Amino acid sequence: MFYVYLIKSDEGLRYIGHTPTLEKRLMEHNSGTCHSTKRGTNWKIIYTEEFTTRSEAMKREKWFKSGVGRQWANDNIAGWSPPSAE
Repeated sequence: MFYVYLIKSDEGLRYIGHTPTLEKRLMEHNSGTCHSTKRGTNWKIIYTEEFTTRSEAMKREKWFKSGVGRQWANDNIAGWSPPSAE
């Protein structure tokens, strides 16, 4: 199985990725060894989807990183929206 995941840090940073080992990948993000999430701390999984092939997961990850996918995530996934600038 492959997973597409959306994670968020205590600082409000957000990251979208895919992996075959979700728990291991989250530990890597929280250990500071991942270049793209090094600046954040205490990453938490906000949302996941499961796929049978890597190519399906990669397509969905790409969609989440598109304008339409980001907007869908902001509107439909609790805790994913960036803080409002009030």
